[in-house]
Amino acid sequence: MRVIRIAARQSDLARLQAYLVGEKLERAWPDVKVEYAFRASLGDLNQNDPLWKMPEKGVFTEDFLRDLREGTADMVVHSWKDLPIEERQDTEIAATLPRADVRDLLLFRDDRLEGARVSGKVKILTSSPRRAYNLDPFLRAHLPFPVNELVFEPVRGNIPTRLKKLLAQEVDGLIVAKAALDRLLEADKPEFREVQQVIRETLARTRFMVLPLSANPTAAAQGALAVEIRRDREDLRERLKAIHCEDTYRRVARERRILADFGGGCHQKIGVSVLKREYGEICFLRGLTDHGEALNRIELSAPRAQPRAESADAIFPKSSEEESSFYEREELPREEWAWIEKEKYLWVARENAWPRDLNAESDAVVWTAGLRTWAKLAERGIWVNGSSESLGAEEEPTGIETLVGVKSIPWVKLSHADADHYHGESHRFRSGITYRLRPRESMRIQLRGRTHFYWTSASAFARALELEPGIRTGHHACGPGATARYIRKVLGPQASLAIYLNADDWRKAVLPSEKQS
Repeated sequence: MRVIRIAARQSDLARLQAYLVGEKLERAWPDVKVEYAFRASLGDLNQNDPLWKMPEKGVFTEDFLRDLREGTADMVVHSWKDLPIEERQDTEIAATLPRADVRDLLLFRDDRLEGARVSGKVKILTSSPRRAYNLDPFLRAHLPFPVNELVFEPVRGNIPTRLKKLLAQEVDGLIVAKAALDRLLEADKPEFREVQQVIRETLARTRFMVLPLSANPTAAAQGALAVEIRRDREDLRERLKAIHCEDTYRRVARERRILADFGGGCHQKIGVSVLKREYGEICFLRGLTDHGEALNRIELSAPRAQPRAESADAIFPKSSEEESSFYEREELPREEWAWIEKEKYLWVARENAWPRDLNAESDAVVWTAGLRTWAKLAERGIWVNGSSESLGAEEEPTGIETLVGVKSIPWVKLSHADADHYHGESHRFRSGITYRLRPRESMRIQLRGRTHFYWTSASAFARALELEPGIRTGHHACGPGATARYIRKVLGPQASLAIYLNADDWRKAVLPSEKQS
């Protein structure tokens, strides 16, 4: 039997991460027995200074180098985001495990919500300059009440320590990496029962908000695990190939390269997250460099190329008002949707899908198709738990099953009466019909002569095709998800259809270059 010694920090989360690696190794190699060694790092011992103020690089990882160099440990398991950007000379990362949810999570105390509504003052615990910088404008626009004063206060400690500080101190909320709570809640070892109880008790006393990557990209490599070995340990390198996830490594490496371009380090007010989807790779970059440059980019790699339009008059829509003029929306009588008020999980396609006098259960989980709908609902005083960020309703996972303790969430999708016709039935949603679309009798839009189209809904595309069948041969574009599926179904696989994340990106791509601004 071959014994492999794994070292890691001694916190609940670090031990669990080490077990995840060790158990995968033992399953891949039946002749291997894993032993563990856990101890505190410099970052664990110094609980007073914010991480960005500590001068040492790798405050959670550097202490373990000696273990590798002296052979008292064969490998060390790290959170990838804790590793310094610079590569080490005598060690290497030989394996990366499949990534957990990369997003951050806000927990907001129930007992302080009404006080925050009245005062407009909010105090959030986080020691991350990145989170404070990026979340200030987002929370002001997406909390369900006007925010006059938003303060971020530093917090240190492991997960249970920070959760206890949230409930014990005069603060409203706490921001943590969602992957940390997910992993701990999913652990099946008895030694994690205590921390799981702390997490569940905290969740019962708070409202959660999964923070969107478009507004709050996370620390580079957040949610990924790295296995470090000495460079001369070829024997271990071969073993670790069996548990290595190359796809995760590629995205982690890209995020770290981007951060390195701006200097790297936890002091940076920069978030970067890369997602891989079937329609391309999305890179979210947002923050403030040390030189004062504001970063705010969302890029989809290699969208299907489309030729530029001959003129601005050849594109549709030129503005959001053009497309919205296809239909009038008619809210249905209350008795037709009143049952929705008792539902626990509401997925909202558009802001006007939420009837004016719908009063959801106070503990209902609300998810939106995009951030614009989120902001509109927040203006109406509705707590929104998260968003699909316009990346596709059925395709983009909410990822909250572990948080709410439900294996398959029975979402009710608030939408219009013909939504199932255009989008098809989804295993994720039941229909919650709250309004109907009525075609406008008077159309002021001239579709003839337009060559390039961007559709934000399948219903608008269908109405346009009814009015002007000649647009079938045009160059079409839309966001990922159900609208794209419907257009492909109607036009066929050979149709000119490209995926963009929003209409602005599409306009930049297809407008004549002299029209760019």
